[in-house]
Amino acid sequence: MSEQQEQAKREHILATIQAEQVQFVNLEFTDVVGMAKCVTIPVEQFPDCLTLGKWFDGSAIEGFARIVESDMYLFPDLDTFAILPGKVRPQGELAQPSSYQPIDAYDEDAVARIICDVRTPNGERFDGDPRARLIDALQIAESMGYTFLVAPELEFFLLHLDGNTPSPLPHDRGGYFDLSTDLASTVRRQMVKALQQMHISIEASHHEVAAGQHELDLEVGHALGIADALVTAKYVLKAIAAQHNLYATFLPKPMYGVSGSGLHTHQQLMYTATGQNAFVDAQGEYGLSEIGGYFIAGQLAHARGMCAILAPLVNSYKRLVPGYEAPVFINWGRVNREALIRVPRPNANPQLSARIELRCCDPSCNPYLALAVMLRAGLDGIQRKLPLPAAMDESLFLRDENERLRHSFLLPATLGEALEGLREDTLIRDTLGESIYEGFLEAKDIEWLEYRKQVHAWELDRYLSVF
Repeated sequence: MSEQQEQAKREHILATIQAEQVQFVNLEFTDVVGMAKCVTIPVEQFPDCLTLGKWFDGSAIEGFARIVESDMYLFPDLDTFAILPGKVRPQGELAQPSSYQPIDAYDEDAVARIICDVRTPNGERFDGDPRARLIDALQIAESMGYTFLVAPELEFFLLHLDGNTPSPLPHDRGGYFDLSTDLASTVRRQMVKALQQMHISIEASHHEVAAGQHELDLEVGHALGIADALVTAKYVLKAIAAQHNLYATFLPKPMYGVSGSGLHTHQQLMYTATGQNAFVDAQGEYGLSEIGGYFIAGQLAHARGMCAILAPLVNSYKRLVPGYEAPVFINWGRVNREALIRVPRPNANPQLSARIELRCCDPSCNPYLALAVMLRAGLDGIQRKLPLPAAMDESLFLRDENERLRHSFLLPATLGEALEGLREDTLIRDTLGESIYEGFLEAKDIEWLEYRKQVHAWELDRYLSVF
């Protein structure tokens, strides 16, 4: 962006703030695990913030920075300015849980949000900022002549909370793509409208397989903008759900025996110079170019190393099990929906539609880190010209155990296994940078150890009366 363009955008934002009578601005960023954080400033402070940044104590955020790196500054990215919809600023007491009625009272103060880059006192990007790690990966792609576009499918559950126990809405028994007129479909439309007001484009929304499960498909876009949109979407969806006394959860597997929630991510590499799709070769098998094959091979090669970033919770591995169209094996194909990577059939315009879909990612991940490791893994395949193994378009679960293992390696089955895979992968470590790598491993090692120490209800039900 030229200096003139930046100045014009700054003036436009300040004019919008005045016209919309904005009173406060949320300066947003994320921590290592992807939780949205913000520093809220009165609007009068915003012009100075654009030039000087806003100080905050980075060491106060777990795993973000060491005490010696405590002084951090937030510098707004002008492209991310948006005014929060009224329904994202609830005020007052909620209605009774049984009524499912939206609230009419909202905070009257107009609030804007802008996503920030985290910098050190000398003005350099802080290497512990997850957004900076994605920017670095995108710059590597740009140096190779590529632009990275993605289109994620965000799955989630809308639940009624009875105390602390989640359950689907009593009247939501819809299935995949079911047309319904219940409250859930109304809430989903309000979610789409709120996101559109924040300049987040939604291509489609629909009911998913399980009762209470829904999906929003984001329109394809530049990876950085999509990562920003995913962070925003998660808190916007929770806020809209709360207006109806519901809880939107992005937990990968909130209930036993039903499908889990994924974040299937469609990916494209475009040649920056021409705008052409680097994955397309009309003469290639599956219509896939050599570059596309190398990119898939890179992601397969680093699948175990990046799994802890893409599926970062203990609970994530309750989703990655046989029987629910979630990947268990490290393989690829076109029609096999149990494959880790799928190459969907393009439509009449392959330049726009040709893509690959990574299926192990779930919505609890930090989208900046997830997209960064996906990209670096694929680029590594291109740089090293990794050979693409044979496609697997038949379900491996139809074969016996020995044959399955001969044809495919396994994804990690637990968070503990995924963390070991991360430790062994030097490329993924380099992608994360030392600050995030160390902070993430420390946090997740504690989480995994705490889980292992617990005695779970299943163990007592299964063993206590026998042993």
